Amino acid sequence: MKNKNKIKIKLNGKKLALNQSSTLFSLVKKLNIPLNKVAIELNRKIIDKKKIKYIKIRNKDNIEIVYFIGGG
Repeated sequence: MKNKNKIKIKLNGKKLALNQSSTLFSLVKKLNIPLNKVAIELNRKIIDKKKIKYIKIRNKDNIEIVYFIGGG
């Protein structure tokens, strides 16, 4: 039996099921990702991290989260 309250997305190329009410902020929080060390792309658009609390994730969204790496 399928759960009607779930949506399917792709996160960094891997399939993931989330609640329909999920936001980008709730996803980042759930994954324990430090916001100050990543860039977030939603459907090929870079997201302003100040707005992620208000961006609702929809079925079939493609999300890429990329970590910044320092070096020299």
